[in-house]
Amino acid sequence: MSRNTKQDDLPPFERRLTRQQQRAWLAYMRVQLRLSYEMNRQLQNDSDLSLADYDVLNALRYSPDGAMQISALAARISWERSRLSHQARRMSARGLVTCDVLASDRRATEVRLTDQGWQAITDASEGHIQLVRRLFFGGLPPDHLAAVTEALEAVYQNLIENGSLPAPAKATRASTRSASD
Repeated sequence: MSRNTKQDDLPPFERRLTRQQQRAWLAYMRVQLRLSYEMNRQLQNDSDLSLADYDVLNALRYSPDGAMQISALAARISWERSRLSHQARRMSARGLVTCDVLASDRRATEVRLTDQGWQAITDASEGHIQLVRRLFFGGLPPDHLAAVTEALEAVYQNLIENGSLPAPAKATRASTRSASD
């Protein structure tokens, strides 16, 4: 449904998911919720980072000079700017990032990895990758990988085109590697 189509404009039978759609949606939600919980728990136990910390640090490490304007970073990780601002302040207090007003545009804030932030994301990555391999790819038959990848990319593209968050800037080659971490 596009941003301009209202649910109330659809006939009642089109407002519901089909059985197959509902099955797929509920399966996705179970996986997404459980995987988020497991990733957050592993990161906290092994690295004293939250999944939110990891998302921010991971995006920054693949950006030029380990820095991004807060609005671009928010779009990259699909967060609202206000949420990212609060998260970045907490991370700054822990020494993982700095948050500075840009001299070229006093309205913009730049978030930058510190040496401590670089070390934290580097140290956390190995355990995180092992968990993803074990819990996500370990349950995915190898012959399904291409189909799952294509399906998720199609859903993501639809979110970019029809969702309410701004689209992220075009990814550089280096930033596309972050998907594997």
